[in-house]
Amino acid sequence: MRALAIAATGMSAQQTNVEVIANNIANINTTGFKRARAEFSDLLYQAERAGGVPNVDGGLPIPDGALVGLGVRTVGVRNLHMQGPLTQTGNPLDLAINGRGWFQITSPTGETVYTRAGSFNKGPEGQLVTNDGYVVEPAINFPADTVEIVINETGQVYAKTAGQAAPQMLGQLNLANFANDGGLEPIGNNLYRETDASGTATMGVAADTGFGKMHQGYLESSNVDPVKEITELISAQRAYEMNSKVIQAADEMAATVSKGIR
Repeated sequence: MRALAIAATGMSAQQTNVEVIANNIANINTTGFKRARAEFSDLLYQAERAGGVPNVDGGLPIPDGALVGLGVRTVGVRNLHMQGPLTQTGNPLDLAINGRGWFQITSPTGETVYTRAGSFNKGPEGQLVTNDGYVVEPAINFPADTVEIVINETGQVYAKTAGQAAPQMLGQLNLANFANDGGLEPIGNNLYRETDASGTATMGVAADTGFGKMHQGYLESSNVDPVKEITELISAQRAYEMNSKVIQAADEMAATVSKGIR
């Protein structure tokens, strides 16, 4: 009975949906996290009766055929790169991007990766690094006697040292843009990797056309809406239960046929 297999694909799809929603909720307080959405597509159709073909020679084509769908499958899990709310922290090394753009990071293996989580720190030699110790590019090194740090909206980094009247410019933080942000591969630790689907990175300066502004002392919060996620969780749960009811009904129908044969 095909209904059993069809309903099983529905249960599998809703299980994936619940897993995606669970990950969204788990990261509701993760800095720079972007919520994901599972997307589905119907499977092939089995033709019981072809449409558009005359039933008899010389007759008109049949207007409607009989095509029975074989279920559903997961076609992708899309990351929704919408702007998250900005939260003030007061930490001078916290940076938030308001608009498009990604911070460029160099991993310990030398690979270039990207992030929206601007919770940065100083490394052992005064370099600007992520919470995992990965170097932010272009490299910025703060003097050991730095007493004040200022990063403006365009990403220019200034530092005032002890005994110095005016701050000195240490460097310029750039941003990366992609033609398709959704094509970036999430690799954990708030990092994303460039792929063929995302296109190559286009570097630019914050506040330029097509790039967002940087805000010092702020962090971009997760764009997960708890109310929306709970609503979608309830909907996925109900869909899972309905598919299980179909399996139960198909099983009872098969049992009825078996009893009749006996």
